[in-house]
Amino acid sequence: MNDAVRLSKVPAVTLGFWIIKIAATTLGETGGDTATMTMNLGYLTGTAIFLAVLAVLVVLQTAARKFHPFLYWATIVASTTAGTTMADFADRSLGIGYAGGSLILLLSLVAILGLWHLSQGTVSVNTVATPQVEAFYWATITLSQTLGTALGDWMADSGGLGYAGGAVVFAAALALVAALYFWTKVSHVLLFWLAFVLTRPLGATVGDFLDKPVRQGGLALSRPVASAVIAVFILTCLLLIPQRAGVHPEAAAKAS
Repeated sequence: MNDAVRLSKVPAVTLGFWIIKIAATTLGETGGDTATMTMNLGYLTGTAIFLAVLAVLVVLQTAARKFHPFLYWATIVASTTAGTTMADFADRSLGIGYAGGSLILLLSLVAILGLWHLSQGTVSVNTVATPQVEAFYWATITLSQTLGTALGDWMADSGGLGYAGGAVVFAAALALVAALYFWTKVSHVLLFWLAFVLTRPLGATVGDFLDKPVRQGGLALSRPVASAVIAVFILTCLLLIPQRAGVHPEAAAKAS
């Protein structure tokens, strides 16, 4: 591919990106709970299924020669659903607990970002255009989704905030990140990954608020129905919101 038109294989980070991302994380929560709880598959089986689906989609995404919106967002949904079941398996089945699980996942996320930076000199998503960088990208995405799930559950359950309260806290944190983006010189790459992690617990708490029992602070909505509605919303957004690939820094420099 000509470097002058070299594009990233992930979407440009726009308002539409964040709207779909939050919806995808909410679907990951309700979809994961549908499999592990409503269908009673259990956390280990659910994790195995969704990790297998994620692996197939990552291979397809890596093999693709350019950005494909539906393939990309299907992979994101798979990563957030796998993140839900993995976090629940670690926190509940293995007995690590929300705090322990969050700490382990945070350290793992920092480690993979460190390796990515050492290898490429940057962790900007606009450089996701080669198989090696895509491997770092999807590993980071999956860890961030899993960390976000653990954080959301920790704040809502152990933190005593409840699902609605947890959603407010994470929404406020995202608003702070947005303010830093627009009104400070803090690294936009750092702020992107902070926002990416924070959208996951926001989606997790919203998803839990929709489908958890009333006695636990939820609305007790049907998980399959809630998942279907959110999936339709995402598909509608993909059809209505323009989807374009991010521009690789080399191409941007040559165009300027």
